[in-house]
Amino acid sequence: MNGFSMSPVFRKSQIVLASLGALVAVSALSFVAMSTEGLMLLGSFGASALLLFALPEAALSQPRSVVVGHLSASVIALGCLAVFGPEWWAVGMATGLGVGFMMLTRTVHPPAGSNAIIVFLAKPSWGFLVSSTLAGTLMLIAIAVVYHRTTRRHKYPRYWHTLPETAES
Repeated sequence: MNGFSMSPVFRKSQIVLASLGALVAVSALSFVAMSTEGLMLLGSFGASALLLFALPEAALSQPRSVVVGHLSASVIALGCLAVFGPEWWAVGMATGLGVGFMMLTRTVHPPAGSNAIIVFLAKPSWGFLVSSTLAGTLMLIAIAVVYHRTTRRHKYPRYWHTLPETAES
């Protein structure tokens, strides 16, 4: 064995359910974004939807990682943009600091790694943290909770903020 593994094989029903969940979640975010004319819809939310609906059991898909990952990456990016301006190296610094922070706090959520790039391209105000990042992540999680509890046998989320006591660290 070479130590590499492929993505899991999914049953057709899993594919249909995950696809429908992502469709519903991103459509809802798009509707809110268009209705409010706000920057509610981040490109990184499409990747978050994949994790939340295709791999809901993964640590990367749990609310703690989704919310803290997106928020911390956006805060760090907005801070770097404010301090250093829209410099080519500052977006790299913001991305690197965001990755490091997520790893340090055990809130790794890969889609949030792109938030620094989004922030540097959009150059939003600090209100972006609440109106886009927080509102969008909470909406995604709420939809995922309702969706999984009505369409699947397992419980989502596995945990909200910390691992269950019986789980291995």
